[in-house]
Amino acid sequence: MSDILRRGRLSSTPDEDMLNFTSSMSADKWIFEADILVDMAHTVMLQEQGIIKENDCSSILTGLLKIREEGIEQLDHSYEDIHISLESRLIDMVGEDTGGRMHSGRSRNDEVATCIRIRLRDELLSLMEELSGLRSTLLERASENTETLMPGFTHLQHAQPTTFAHHLVAHSDAIGRDIERVISAFSRVNKSPLGSAAFASTGFDLNRDRTCSLLGFDSLLGNSMDAVSTRDFLIESASVMSNIMVNLSKMAEEIIIWSSSEFSFVELDDMYASTSSIMPQKKNPDSAELVRGKAGTVIGSLMALLSLCKGLPLSYNRDLQEATPNMWRAVETTRSAVRITKGMIATMKINTESMAEKSVLGFTTATELADTMVRAGGIPFRTAHQIVGVLARGDGNPTLADVDTVAKDVIGETLSSRGLTEQMVKEALDPVLNINRRSITGGPAPSEMEKAIKIRLEGLEGTKAGISELNAGIEESLKVLYGIVEKYTGNKA
Repeated sequence: MSDILRRGRLSSTPDEDMLNFTSSMSADKWIFEADILVDMAHTVMLQEQGIIKENDCSSILTGLLKIREEGIEQLDHSYEDIHISLESRLIDMVGEDTGGRMHSGRSRNDEVATCIRIRLRDELLSLMEELSGLRSTLLERASENTETLMPGFTHLQHAQPTTFAHHLVAHSDAIGRDIERVISAFSRVNKSPLGSAAFASTGFDLNRDRTCSLLGFDSLLGNSMDAVSTRDFLIESASVMSNIMVNLSKMAEEIIIWSSSEFSFVELDDMYASTSSIMPQKKNPDSAELVRGKAGTVIGSLMALLSLCKGLPLSYNRDLQEATPNMWRAVETTRSAVRITKGMIATMKINTESMAEKSVLGFTTATELADTMVRAGGIPFRTAHQIVGVLARGDGNPTLADVDTVAKDVIGETLSSRGLTEQMVKEALDPVLNINRRSITGGPAPSEMEKAIKIRLEGLEGTKAGISELNAGIEESLKVLYGIVEKYTGNKA
């Protein structure tokens, strides 16, 4: 048998159907580069610990550089996973007496867990950057629209007038929390399981701290059994991504609604729209619909991960092979959805006239009128609520006389006798004055929004700097590893 893994204990090879059923090669393409890195770091450590000779280390590292240059396409895909396929290719190149030493003190269990963490941390860093870009776009568009009137909604019914900036900053704050969650998840992803072997560590004198440092991990996973078997970092990451997709889906839903003729608040750029095969006038917000739809894909990946892990005994079980395709699906879908959402928001046309026109439909100024009655007439808010509720049965544009008529029925006297004036009523019904009065922290008043946007943009710069530091730390570690590889091989890694 040519299979370096099965030739000892097993006497037959699986048929094509069994191989297709058990193989993880289709998903392993994600971790090809990470696998090379792990092999390099482990090999360097083995030599430094005196477990393998320097010339074997040099030959192995030279072979790994050649395999990386050739790419995953040149590996034998008849093996059940990339780790054995890669090791087999190395042995073909440098011989088993040399290449066969690379796996000393290591199992596929700790190897794959390390590879997944390396690839996932890179994806999380890219996701942080893309989310930061989306948040920046939301804030930039908000800064352009601090005085753009629009109706605010509860239950999708017109509620109170607000501004488009207020609405966009709300979404930006949700994305800000998503970034925080990704950063937090990253801190638990970036831990090294390497050196845990199958689950009970190894009798070889490995230096786990050394491989941890060379690969840019922040710390070790301390218990070898936990290190190889846990996939809670996948569940956590998929959960974070599900939350992101829920937030993106909310934005997408609004863009879809706002694009309709009934609303006519926004128009997507042609790049993000499609037309009908039969109705030539149509401009469909397909990109937003797909973001909304793909949220289900990511949520489904999370559910699959939870189901896979919920009943597994310690330590490693082959079920975990099914975890990674779901993680990569979630990663790929979430990152693309973030980029598409950013593009839609950055380029969409805003119909300010339609927004302003609809900002007062449905008596959206009713709350301010009730508040004015409380301030001017000294009545309880609940009483004012009743009076305005009766007025709301009319055309939504009451006069002082209308107010007095209802007030007399409710409290037995007019509010004009208590100090309410026609001018106060008119100001209460003015959406611009409505908004300007709402200048407390978090309110939509332009002055407050300008301050809020500035604070958030400054905070975002700090977040971006933190992400850059995380990237730089990993790059510095890998630079050390590449330097050692170059010393042993004479080739630039």
